[in-house]
Amino acid sequence: MSFKSLTLSAALSTVATLALAGAASAHMIIEDAYARASNKMAGAAFMEIINHSDVDDRLVDVRSDVAKRVQLHTHSEDENGVMKMMHVEEGFAISAGETHQLKRGGDHVMFMGLTRELKDGDSVNVTLVFESAGEVTVEIPVDMARQSKAGHGSHEGHADHADHDGHSDHGDGESN
Repeated sequence: MSFKSLTLSAALSTVATLALAGAASAHMIIEDAYARASNKMAGAAFMEIINHSDVDDRLVDVRSDVAKRVQLHTHSEDENGVMKMMHVEEGFAISAGETHQLKRGGDHVMFMGLTRELKDGDSVNVTLVFESAGEVTVEIPVDMARQSKAGHGSHEGHADHADHDGHSDHGDGESN
């Protein structure tokens, strides 16, 4: 094979790889996204992630410049009936053709150590990292008055909402 053939083959391979990566990302659709602050130091983002592909995938990481730490979190109830947040290091599985809800009181994107105040009408850029689909960047509106469609507004009656580091996760007494 000649040098020209090798160069052309490598270029076509690169274009094909980039096209496949773009196509895979197009299969992860983000809908109904919004973010809100819990207090001046923490906030969260919620959304529906729809896997329009025929391949199972997993949301494995999340990034944003709005906070010093950005993680995938969930809520669970401890043996005393107290709701606690925890980092989900393995991420969230999203089966082919299925929707995964990131919602208040459940799985969500957590912003810790906000680098700026989250105000109504602002937006937050978030990059979702999927095992197969790669990176999907989303501009998420801040909506402090938004109530969850699913009715997961608060966990009143749960006195302690501490995260895995023992810090209060919600300064307003409401579960994100």
